[in-house]
Amino acid sequence: MMIELWNQLAAKADVTLSPGQHDQFSRYIDLLLEANQRMNLTRIADRAAAEVQHVGDALTALPFLPTEGFRLVDVGSGGGVPGIILAIVRADAKVVLLEATKKKAVFLQEVVTALGLANVKVVAERAEAAGRGELRESRDVAVARAVGAMDFLVEWCLPLVKKGGRMLAMKGARIVDELPTAKKAIRMLGGGEAIVHPVELPGTEHRVIVEIKKVGRTDLRYPRDPTVAKGKAIS
Repeated sequence: MMIELWNQLAAKADVTLSPGQHDQFSRYIDLLLEANQRMNLTRIADRAAAEVQHVGDALTALPFLPTEGFRLVDVGSGGGVPGIILAIVRADAKVVLLEATKKKAVFLQEVVTALGLANVKVVAERAEAAGRGELRESRDVAVARAVGAMDFLVEWCLPLVKKGGRMLAMKGARIVDELPTAKKAIRMLGGGEAIVHPVELPGTEHRVIVEIKKVGRTDLRYPRDPTVAKGKAIS
């Protein structure tokens, strides 16, 4: 049943999963649920739910990735969704898992090592710092799931994306309220019109992927230092 769901979701991006990739997904869930007993990585402690809401959810992003090799950053990676799953499926992608919480970053590195993911690098840094460092405007794709409200999320993600690339925000029903307040910030950060793609995932509530193309360079004022932003979105 679950294998079939994963196959169906991957097929929407014309991807055929191998038995080895299925094994890596299962091993990842083992590692995630085991570590979750020691630290707060996910609210989902049930394996069957994790198979849908972590692996399945991550696979819904596949159709929105470039068809050729690309560079991706998973902003606020947490337990590794969607970055680790996407790295397993797309071995031609160079993936950075960006996670500011040190113990979560340590877990991510343990997973990368255990699964032998040579195409993944873990960076233990805040998105605001990464957006002013080597990662600035270097990624083809920035993806984020369950990280923050859209008006903040665009400031953390868009500075990492190069012109011509895209940001993918994996969101729920609240996007209806969040998107209008984020429009000015998107424009100021070099983003184009936001496209909301509905996502179907069995047994889950309203899901969408918000795609924002990077149409211009990000002004050097952004991202702001957290001490300057003080919890206020760009206005």
